[in-house]
Formats: sequence, C-alpha cells, structure tokens
Amino acid sequence: MARSQAIAGLSLGELAQRYQQATPRENRRAKGWAGQLLEGVLGATASSLPEPDFQSIGVELKTLPISLAGQPLESTYVCPVALSGEDGVYWEGSYLRRKMARVLWIPIAGPRGMPVANRRIATPLLWSPNELEEAALRQDWEELMDLVTLGKIEEITAHHGVYLQIRPKGANARSLRRGSGTEGQPTWLLPRGFYLRTTFTRQILERTYILP
Repeated sequence: MARSQAIAGLSLGELAQRYQQATPRENRRAKGWAGQLLEGVLGATASSLPEPDFQSIGVELKTLPISLAGQPLESTYVCPVALSGEDGVYWEGSYLRRKMARVLWIPIAGPRGMPVANRRIATPLLWSPNELEEAALRQDWEELMDLVTLGKIEEITAHHGVYLQIRPKGANARSLRRGSGTEGQPTWLLPRGFYLRTTFTRQILERTYILP
C-alpha cells in the first residue's frame, strides 16, 4: 500500500520513465501494458500462475480505467473460465473467488482516447467483498458455471449475469481451447474470461470515494 500510494498522482508516462520502461505510442497497443507496468513496480510475483498476483499476501492487482469524474470506463477482466467445467463444483474453491478475495484496485484516470502516457494513477484501494457483494458474485458464478458444465457455454450471452459475465477472450480460431460439448464430448472452443461489469466496480468506488 505504501508503494502504491507513493505513485498516486503520477502519469503512466512519468512512472514508466522513472523505471526506464518504454511507453506505447498508440492506445490500441497499450492493452494490458499499464497492469504489467504496475505489477513490476509493486513487486507482483504470480505472473501467469493461477494465484493472486502478490502470492505471499494473497492480494490481486487490478487496474481500473476511470473517467475524470470517477466513473469506470470498461468492464474488468478477472480470470479465465475453465471450459471443461472442472472449476465449477464449489464456489469456495473456485479460481475466481481466490482472485477476488483481496484486491488492490488502482484506478487510472483519463478520458477515452487520451494517450496512455498521459493517464494518471489515482488513489489506490485495498478491497475485499462484503457479504452482499460476495453473495452476488457467487450467484452469478454458479449460474454461469452451471451452463459451462452442461456444455452450453455457446449459449451464454452478455445478458447472463447481473455483475459477472463471461465473454470470449481469444482473438481468432488459432486461440481455440479444449472444452466439453452438450453430451460431454470433447470439443474446441474460443477461450472465455470472467469480467466484472462496470455496475459492480462503480459500487466499489462509491463505497470508498465521493463520486458525483
């Protein structure tokens, strides 16, 4: 927290320069770059392992693009969906619950279209879901994973889930992963990810900050 608070107010370009990192010139090439920069600066250790980013203290790092008025600008990727349904038995042991148990949110402020180097790091927030938030996430997760385990993942749309949604994550057919069909047969599917809707992340911000 001390390290994250110390960089609040800096632009991403200033932070990258301080740590001798190159800054993407085009926004379309900057997807994920801010998170990787902050992981390195703050000492995250998990990399691509299925664990919270800061393994020894069980804390996940999430950047959150916000407008200058403090409104979340996009949904937040949480973790991949287990396409074969092996993660879909119990909420208590799920990958998503481990990721969401303790999160260091770092809002990144700037209007849409602003060059990534000019966006500013806002006040960080160390958060855990309260009972109502966890219950809401659990309900969405269980309903979505029921469809996954029944081989109905192709039937999932953006309308499923109140706060949590499943969306394709792979860019093209070369990204296919093995999953299960409606009869349990092996099949090839686009990778999917769990995403938090902006309605959920806005509530997190409202609990902590004074927003218009």
